[in-house]
Amino acid sequence: MARMTQTEIVGALADKTGMTKAQTKDFFSAMSDLATSEVKKNGEFTIPGFGKLVKAHRKAREGRNPATGQPIKIPAKTTVKFRVGKAMKDSIS
Repeated sequence: MARMTQTEIVGALADKTGMTKAQTKDFFSAMSDLATSEVKKNGEFTIPGFGKLVKAHRKAREGRNPATGQPIKIPAKTTVKFRVGKAMKDSIS
């Protein structure tokens, strides 16, 4: 089973909502921008019916170069995780 491409997703949602494909693509772009700014500002962004994006901090740690086996230092960094909401989990299982 092949996954949907961005074009297929935009087309399917445009057909379902009656919006044009350009409007649907603009909506996704605006939602992405909003999610980015909210996660930066508040540390999380909830998408009703799906889940939430949560800012997470990873500690510095030691890893290994897979080619040589040499230990390397991996610096601390901030990343974003997605936590699936209960409604979505229940509807899929």
